[in-house]
This record gives sequence, structure tokens and C-alpha cells, in this order.
Amino acid sequence: MDQKIRVLVAKPGLDGHDRGAKVIARALRDAGMEVVYTGLRQTPEMIVNAALQEDVQVIGLSILSGAHNAIVPRVMDLLKEKQMSDVLVIVGGIVPDEDAEQLKRLGVAAVYQPGASLEEIVEFIRSSVKQTA
Repeated sequence: MDQKIRVLVAKPGLDGHDRGAKVIARALRDAGMEVVYTGLRQTPEMIVNAALQEDVQVIGLSILSGAHNAIVPRVMDLLKEKQMSDVLVIVGGIVPDEDAEQLKRLGVAAVYQPGASLEEIVEFIRSSVKQTA
């Protein structure tokens, strides 16, 4: 029997709009994944510490505030510091194409913009996470 994929969904920064994050969390849960939702206004340190404590395989960051160029690099640095480079990081939200490419160069696995298919996100996570028995 395969272990369930464990995903942490977080809303970093001061953005107070979390409807999209909740929709994603529910879609992942409905797809059979274990989902931890951290809630609003999380710092990069809070997100990485929660990911470590919850032993997740995936971190999903929902950012609508435009702060992705400040927050995501900090999350990636903290993951490296804590030797968690095997954790898949996905970003969703209002991210211009040129910024999305920069985030991918930093190690973000995928960037999803408004209108992305929930099925596409689920399948990307499933195909990207190495399952262990």
C-alpha cells in the first residue's frame, strides 16, 4: 500500500485572501492526499518549520500579494538550510510569466496562475512525488 502524499498549503505574507488556497487544499484532499493548511499570514520560517514538523513531501504556496519575489527565495533558502531539498515546492497565484521563470530557476517545481486546472495540479504532484511503500 502506498503512503499518502503529504502536502502543506500555506498563505505567506500579508495577503488575506485564502479562497484559492482552500479550493486547492480541498481538491488535493479529495484526490487522496493528506493536506495541512497553515492559514493566513505565514512567514517563510513558519512555513518551513511546519513542513519539517509535518514531514510533508510538497509545499504549496498561494501568493496573491505580489510578494513572491521576496517570499519564495527565502522559503527555498530555509529548505536548503534545513536539508529539505527533497520537498517539492509549488507556487500558485498572481505571478507574471517572467517571475515564474525566475522562481523555477530557484528550484520551484511549478507555478500555477489563475485558471489553472485542479486536475493538472493533482497530476503534477502525483507524477513528481516519489512514492515510498
